Amino acid sequence: MQPDTSDLDGFLADRNDDGYLIDADGEIPDQRYLSGFDAPDPFVTVYADGVHLLVSSLEYGRAKRESNAETVSRYSDFDYRTKREQYEQTEAKTRVIAEFLEQQGVTSVSVPERFPLSSADGLRDLGVSVAVDTESVITQLRAVKTDEEIERIRTAQRANEAAMGRAETLIREATIESGTLVHDGEVLTSERLRREIEMELLRNDHALDETIVACGADAADPHDRGSGPLEPHQSIIIDIFPRGKESKYFADMTRTFVKGTPSETIREWYDLTHKAQRAAFDVIEAGVTGGDVHDAVCDVYEAADEPTLRSDEGTETGFIHSTGHGIGLDIHERPRLAPGGEQLEAGHIVTVEPGLYDPAVGGVRIEDFGVVTEDGFENITEYPKQLVVE
Repeated sequence: MQPDTSDLDGFLADRNDDGYLIDADGEIPDQRYLSGFDAPDPFVTVYADGVHLLVSSLEYGRAKRESNAETVSRYSDFDYRTKREQYEQTEAKTRVIAEFLEQQGVTSVSVPERFPLSSADGLRDLGVSVAVDTESVITQLRAVKTDEEIERIRTAQRANEAAMGRAETLIREATIESGTLVHDGEVLTSERLRREIEMELLRNDHALDETIVACGADAADPHDRGSGPLEPHQSIIIDIFPRGKESKYFADMTRTFVKGTPSETIREWYDLTHKAQRAAFDVIEAGVTGGDVHDAVCDVYEAADEPTLRSDEGTETGFIHSTGHGIGLDIHERPRLAPGGEQLEAGHIVTVEPGLYDPAVGGVRIEDFGVVTEDGFENITEYPKQLVVE
């Protein structure tokens, strides 16, 4: 996939820099996006009238086949072995990078805020101007998705929905015995449900590092992963955020379930949260801000006398997080649906995940995500919303 780099060209021209330099492995989203290449060890990408890579000999052939690069060079092309005999490893590597940049006609570069300090200092010592990009220009480029990226994210969401379906099935099939959920003669725990979710994702070529299966009081903490037996009549929040093993693009979805009879408060919270989510959907379109969307959710909750951080910045219950975030090569990226959130553009993909929390009650969260369009919001999430699992 070739990214649109016209905004990057303008950024470099405004700063009078010859190129944009990244020294990182392929797990770093900006590196993956600009280079189109994934490698477990750090490699060097410079954008200067096109993408140019500097990689180890081990990655050379694959980089030529798979990357976005117009040229691919190896450390050995710049006599790295000889330099290594003359200098310690870090300086030898930096001297290779300097010669690589010189070959591309680059004497001044912008770099990300988390660029390696040793590389920056070494390049400056060798006469290369290095300026930090505090605007995170590549991250901004990544926020607006191409049709190809949207399809990759849509694929991730279909795998996500299969995993959520597996989790809901286990809850549905469980019986209530001695105050816990039991499935096939074994207590159904958060840990067991997470394993089933992970296995279902792997069957669909997706994976995750963590997922949330939180019940009861655990569900009152939005980032508590959950542990132990799942209980009947209590809310169970399941938040799954898998990534494609090949595409590296994320999806993100949350559902809240109850096996048994939910409390009246949980029922009210669920209906109110669903209403708040729909209010956000109604506001989203190109030109509004992430703050506008967040305000729409707060309006619904506050009208029902539920606390929010907007109405009480010290509250520890109620709506205690932002409304949503962008997703793509990173699980949390621009734009933010939050106070001060930036203006939305067509092609942004954002989550909408209102929720209410109180340790005395539990928690409720519903999360969908979709594409911002010129005049609305295209919801990518197809999984149904239903509180009680029967």
